[in-house]
Amino acid sequence: QVQLVESGGGLVQSGGSLRLSCAASGRAIGDYAMGWFRQAPGKEREFVAGINGVSTYYANSVKDRFAISRDNARNTTYLQMNSLKPEDTAVHYCNAGSVSSTGDYDPWAYWGQGTQVTVSS
Repeated sequence: QVQLVESGGGLVQSGGSLRLSCAASGRAIGDYAMGWFRQAPGKEREFVAGINGVSTYYANSVKDRFAISRDNARNTTYLQMNSLKPEDTAVHYCNAGSVSSTGDYDPWAYWGQGTQVTVSS
């Protein structure tokens, strides 16, 4: 099994940037597609971004602002978040999963503990 630990969250002003990291252990992230999800208070967890090989996938709400990447040698996945908005405030979670034949990210039951991102207006 793979274990995931997120870091890099914090408090930032609207328009600012943060880079989240997801360090994996136990298995190589190259064995999985990797994804980022987020959950705001009172809302369901939602997909943010995914990466499978060199292919990337984004929610419409973050497209052109966020970028997902992976460093297989470091066994780490990243989420660069630019032009942050107050509505991006949420706990952000890393996930190991797969991508379906229709191009949808399919989360498996491998989650990190989450890292809080708070964007002030």
